[in-house]
Amino acid sequence: MKTHKTSIALFFSALLVCCVLQKPLAAQTKASIKGVNWNTALPAIPKNELSLIKCGGKGDGKTLNTEAFAKAIETLSKKGGGKLIVPPGIWLTGPIQLKSNIELHLQAGSMIQFSRDFSLYPLSVVDTKGEREVCAASPISGTDLVNVAITGKGIIDGGGDAWRPVKKSKLPESDWKALVKSGGVLSKSGDTWYPNSTVMEGAKKIEELIKIGSLNVKEYEPYHDFLRPKMIRLINCKKVLIKDVLVQNPPNWTINPVLCEDVSIIHVTVKNDENAQNSDALDLESCKRSIVRNCIFDVGDDGICIKSGKDEAGRRIGVPTEDLLVEDCIVFHAHGGFTIGSEMSGGVKNAYVNNCTFIGTDIGLRFKSTRGRGGVVENIHISNIMMSGITGDAINFNLYYGGKSPLDDTTATIEKNAPPVNEGTPQFKDIHIQDVVCRGAKSAIVLQGLPEMPLQNISLKNVSMTSLRGVSVIDADGITFDNVKVENSTGNLLNTIRVKNSKLDLVK
Repeated sequence: MKTHKTSIALFFSALLVCCVLQKPLAAQTKASIKGVNWNTALPAIPKNELSLIKCGGKGDGKTLNTEAFAKAIETLSKKGGGKLIVPPGIWLTGPIQLKSNIELHLQAGSMIQFSRDFSLYPLSVVDTKGEREVCAASPISGTDLVNVAITGKGIIDGGGDAWRPVKKSKLPESDWKALVKSGGVLSKSGDTWYPNSTVMEGAKKIEELIKIGSLNVKEYEPYHDFLRPKMIRLINCKKVLIKDVLVQNPPNWTINPVLCEDVSIIHVTVKNDENAQNSDALDLESCKRSIVRNCIFDVGDDGICIKSGKDEAGRRIGVPTEDLLVEDCIVFHAHGGFTIGSEMSGGVKNAYVNNCTFIGTDIGLRFKSTRGRGGVVENIHISNIMMSGITGDAINFNLYYGGKSPLDDTTATIEKNAPPVNEGTPQFKDIHIQDVVCRGAKSAIVLQGLPEMPLQNISLKNVSMTSLRGVSVIDADGITFDNVKVENSTGNLLNTIRVKNSKLDLVK
């Protein structure tokens, strides 16, 4: 465990090397992704303004403002839209449902505090292009909207600690004892805390209902507390802007645009506890034309995560996340700094990630999927990445996510009875990574495809890393290393299994 001073030293060391190695490549890389539209259309919000106070709201941290928010949004909507002003104060509320042409604007000194009363978040059937599921109402939601924005210097707190289970391994002993003393229940093994027995038992019961295809909300209601809602969830919306706000403490994923077009996430901060289960900062899911710029994320799961649906449902919807620009972002603690997958069954294509810094993440650049997902990830360009204090792999491709891979058993150099290629076989190809500096990682680079579907056409150029372990490449075709420098302290510099048509020149 590195000290704070050590992490800072590693970061500035990486910055120095990066300045030496890197060249301005943004224009060159963008130009190489032909046909990609990097310009997102911003929402056009009418000039009408309305303060929440005018609709009976009280920012005293005690008064429930659910009706005040609904009244204010409805009033503005009848005028054609406008800006809902949330003044300084603590605004306790239940779910907020946005409408078209509405900007939710939090002034500096304001905090929207979502209630921890589960009953305020009713269950309903959510239909996503024909795929239906029972969900609890998200704290902030919107469906089939045009021109929607969440802006301002205030804070949005999801009250998620009331919903989430916590693993004992995630907490110091003193914090674990305090949590257990506060109430809730423990698993039989005693290694997981749950807010109540319903949350603990819910997983098995909900799985049974999904298996039989039930969409009867009444059948799900006894396990309501288990169905943790995604915090900001916008479905099938156009011209979406989230800017300047600080978002924290979600029940589940933090920001989740789904099937949206023209999404702009600008100067947003997400701060979640390291022990917060499933607390991804941003999950862009089957979205077209998105920009993520100047954001800071520090969370308990993936930081910037790109998705497009899961397994058969994701393939039936069949909408990829495409035309994505991520730049000038910082990710502190997270499972992955920039991640694609594992739910990428609709595909991901035409993405450019530039000038991002990952400090203390489990993995820096993370690509994950598994058999049964299907989908194609292609035409991904990543440049100018700085990392320090990575606790796992600096760069990781894992097509055995959630299962046992050849790396789990050093004797299993050949996987027997690999299945044939079918619609559930994931593909990762045409991915280009250049100008990367990492100072401190468990492993430098792990590229792991499938025997029946190797990674294809992956290039790494101008990479400099220090790590405990070196480089592993398994089931890959057309891998190119150009000026890749790795200083590993243990084991072989390079290990390969079933690699062909590749140039793996490494500089020790």
